[in-house]
This record gives sequence, C-alpha cells and structure tokens, in this order.
Amino acid sequence: MKDIKSSRGRELEGRTVILCVTGSVASIEVPSLARELMRHGAEVNAVMSEAAEKLVRPETLEWATGNPVVRRLTGKTEHVRLAGKWKGKADLVLIAPCTANTMSKVAVGIDDTPVTTIASMALGGGIPLVICPAAHEPMYKNPAVVSNMQKLMERGVDFVGPRIEEGKAKMASIDEIVQAVLRSFTRKDMQGKRVVVTGGPTVEFIDPVRVITNLSSGKMGLALAMEAWRRGAEVSYIFGGGLHPPDFIRSRRVLTTKDMLDAVLSEIKASEADAFISAAAPGDLAPMTPAENKIPTQEGEIDLKLKPTPKIIDNVRKRWPKLCIVAFKAETAPSQGDLKQAAKRFMHHAGADLVVANDVSNGKGFGADTNSVLILGGRTTRKLSERPKEQIAKVILDMVAARLKKNTR
Repeated sequence: MKDIKSSRGRELEGRTVILCVTGSVASIEVPSLARELMRHGAEVNAVMSEAAEKLVRPETLEWATGNPVVRRLTGKTEHVRLAGKWKGKADLVLIAPCTANTMSKVAVGIDDTPVTTIASMALGGGIPLVICPAAHEPMYKNPAVVSNMQKLMERGVDFVGPRIEEGKAKMASIDEIVQAVLRSFTRKDMQGKRVVVTGGPTVEFIDPVRVITNLSSGKMGLALAMEAWRRGAEVSYIFGGGLHPPDFIRSRRVLTTKDMLDAVLSEIKASEADAFISAAAPGDLAPMTPAENKIPTQEGEIDLKLKPTPKIIDNVRKRWPKLCIVAFKAETAPSQGDLKQAAKRFMHHAGADLVVANDVSNGKGFGADTNSVLILGGRTTRKLSERPKEQIAKVILDMVAARLKKNTR
C-alpha cells in the first residue's frame, strides 16, 4: 500500500497528515489526494464523517493510505491518539472536501462528528488546520457561512480554493491542495515580499507563421516561482512557451522579448517588487523586418537580417538601481573556470546581485528536469552538481531571502 511513498519527493517525509473527509460529492477524489500526499513522503491517516461514507467507502481510503480509517470515536480515544497534545501528534489537519455545514460547526465550536472533533483538537492544540471548501455556490456565499469562514481565518486557519464553476464552489484541484500542504511546511522567510519571476523562451517572428526561438522549457523559472510562493512571497510569473503554471500562481504569458520586457517593467512597477528573478531565455536576435505575409520557399535561399532585441535586465537595473536581481547565464564553456569568468563578466555588466550560470554545450539543461549550475553572489561562489531543478530553486531562494533580509536591516 505504501510503496509509493516519496516516489515524487521527500518534502513531507516524517510528517503526519490527518485527512478529514466530509459529505460532499468531491470526496470521491480523496483517495487520489491521499496517494499524492504520500508520493511526497507524508504518512496519511483518514478520518470520515458518517455522511462521507455514503459517497466513498472506508475500505477505499484504508487501501489508499495503508492505515485504518477513523469512522467513530470509541474508548480508544482515536482523536487523542491522532491530534492530542503529545509527541506523536499529527503535523497538519486537512479537511478535504469540507462542506459549508462542517465549516460552520468548526467555527462556532460544535463538535459532533469525528471530523469536527479532530478540527477542535487542532484549533485547541496548535496543529495547523487547512480547509478545502466544497458546496453549491449560493450555500458557499450564505452570509452566515462567509462570516464563519472569516472567523476561522482570523484564528489562523488556511483555506484552499474553492473553484467557482457551473454554479458550484468546487473543491480545489489535487495539485493545488498538495502544493498548499507543502507550503504549510515551508519556512516563510519571504513572507510579504513581492517577487517577479520570468521563465521559458520567447519567439521572434520571421513572418506570420515562422519564428526564431530557443530550446528553453521554462522548468527552472516555474520551479523558482513555485518555491517563492511556498515561502510566502507574492509572486508574479511572466513566461513564454507551453509550460503553464498552476492557476493559483499569478501569471502572464508573453510571446516576444519586447512583450516580456513590457510585462516585466509593468509588474515590477505595479507590485513594487523586492526582487526580480530573470530565469527566462529571451531571444537575443530578431529579424530586422518581419514579413507581413508568409514567405514562399519555392524560390530557394532566403536572406535574413537580424538585430539585437532589448536587454531586459539592463532596462530593469537602469530603472530600479537598488532592486535585488537574479540573472541567469547560459554559456557554452570549455571548463568550469571559463564558466565562472563568463558569469563574473555578466554580473559586472548587468549589475546583478546573483548570477546563476550553466554550461549548455550540446543542449545540456534545456528541457531536462535536472541541471548543474554555478551561483555567484558577491564574494560567494556555489557549485551545484546535477540535481532536480526544484532543489536548485531552493538554494537560489535561500540566497535571495538572505539578501532581502539583509537589505531590510
């Protein structure tokens, strides 16, 4: 049952999550949610209300989690074992889905189901509580329910979703819920900071249907945006290419380098950003004069004159001299020494606080889930051997958070 644990990541290893299920039709998605939490390393214990059992079988959740399901509170004091004030208590209580009825009961202290009892234990014992609402839209917007949700927020309860669709307040997606759980366990060293991140390639039009571009996938930029979000930052993600971020990341898709420049300048100004992480691979060259119509190819060779595109980092540094800037430098370098020198020159030219350099000879790094990089920051140099881009993002954000903290002293 538990052979999938940590197959996708180790972020939740050593953590116990109590997954509480209430009587919403969205409960049919809970087995998949439990499995996904386990894939990130969590130990999952399911607790069900009687209404939930009419929609999903306890046996299914026992299979999904590999643990007995709490359906009734007995003399074994299951609520104390799972959420009591002792060393082995759970690290987080997650109610998904949570009906409007259960939300309101928790808000006013009514304790009449295994789920509301566990929630009561969490609120009284200092265990983080995350609620994923699911209801018909009019019920969700009932002033009494809205008031009760506000009470819970004031007590430190986190809410994930819902998605308003088809007249319903639907439970958030499994991915969004899992990311919210991961965020709960991530240190909030960027809480309240505003960060603009770019990722992916740009394109430059030769004619209406042909473009010049590069092999960037956008995986590094997205990993950085997600990590900054998990650390509590307000993130604006500007990207090119086809790798879209989750809906809960504020994002904007662009095409050309000029589009990306305009979006970056606009977002930095509007958000009063504390940091700009330029992880995108904007095209450096564009056709001098793009053709208005598709260029025929039957006639043979075509001469194409190219011109430099605007430099995004140069424009940002000129307008915001004190902004923390992280620049990326892709280089075809014969050696680590050559890569380091290229990064130093780029840092000096761009006025960047950090430069993340990598060797892209033979297409290394592009489209892959892993990379190896050299990070330069002032007198600090860090070499990271090949590892997942998510791990590289953590190291980069550690350094960014430290700089932002230093700048606020």
